[in-house]
Amino acid sequence: MANTPLIGTKNKKGQVYTDPNHLFFEAPRESHFLTGSEIIKEAIKRSSCDMSIAYPITPQSEAAALIGELFAEGYVDIYSRGANEFDVMSICAGGSFGGSRVFTTTAGPGTLRAMENFPMWAGSRLPIQVCITCRGINSPLSIQPDTLELYYMLETGCLLWHAETAQDLFDFILKGFIVAEQPDVHLPIAVACDGFFVTHTKDVVLMTPDDMCLPRYDPYRSPVPCMDMECPPVRMMRDPFVMKSNYISYATHASWQQEVRAAVERSRKHTEALLGGLIDVENGDAEILLVSSGTAISQSREAIALMKDEGLDVGLVKIKTLRPFPTAEIKAATRNAKKIFVPEFNVAGWLGREIKAIVEDNQRVVAGPHVGGGMTMPPEVIMERIVRTLKADKEELAHV
Repeated sequence: MANTPLIGTKNKKGQVYTDPNHLFFEAPRESHFLTGSEIIKEAIKRSSCDMSIAYPITPQSEAAALIGELFAEGYVDIYSRGANEFDVMSICAGGSFGGSRVFTTTAGPGTLRAMENFPMWAGSRLPIQVCITCRGINSPLSIQPDTLELYYMLETGCLLWHAETAQDLFDFILKGFIVAEQPDVHLPIAVACDGFFVTHTKDVVLMTPDDMCLPRYDPYRSPVPCMDMECPPVRMMRDPFVMKSNYISYATHASWQQEVRAAVERSRKHTEALLGGLIDVENGDAEILLVSSGTAISQSREAIALMKDEGLDVGLVKIKTLRPFPTAEIKAATRNAKKIFVPEFNVAGWLGREIKAIVEDNQRVVAGPHVGGGMTMPPEVIMERIVRTLKADKEELAHV
């Protein structure tokens, strides 16, 4: 995958630059019991990251501080604190324009304060990675997990992956750099996890050796030129189209937005190879399916175990990537289901809407159950929603 003379050589910390395919699929792994925040640190330790900018906001503050330790130890070249989240993302853009591999973290209101930067990153084709540790965004504020902020991220032009577990988080961060930096993709990527449920909970994670790392980012493989003394930071325009009001201006903006979305679609083949597909399916022949992403999947697994004890056969579809959205895969996985339930840790039900928009006979889709503001979703809540819906359908048929 990586065509670079660095493979097999060592960096200043003694880590061996390793072909990504070997690192991900062949290198030995050891079991470690760590929090999600510690896992973020361990992934960045192995990522050959050049630069990370931080600003404290719960629940990502610990991860950002731990990356500061990596800077002190010499694993990250540039590390500093921004004035606020908008400043953080702007500095990240500057670093990426200059050819650095850049990583940062954010959460909740911080994601929204930084929001203007994400479509700018995408439009500028900057392969920055941001880890979003989801939390509540609305007033009265909550620091508990709520995935509403991912709704805002869907159309920024960023790749968007949603980790269920700390294992996912470790693998997604490392693999995310490789996909985002492909010349036919070269887009920012947001790797999300649900705050506290993942970041502050200890879990067993199989990690690659810490004396092996990714090859360094090669900015000259970018589809648009790096910033240097002869190439202005705006990259693709010398006479700013934004100053014009004519057909050429409109066509330029429209075609570039189409190109960014096409790059998202081109990421599929790289993502499928590294993640083993965009979705995972368990017991896909069941007439009742639970379809979701992130921690809602973990809770769905618990609910399925409860329902099995009650004689209900329920399958599971785990969505790993929200952008690109696994449209064809979800259609195929849900083709024979009579009912499709979409549990979500937000009140908007944005994932349920996405699924309803693509499946045939979308009256099969039940958008819920939902919890918001950081509430937990006990598996009994999922089970109760399924049982109640099936009972209502049975009663309706009895009156036909």
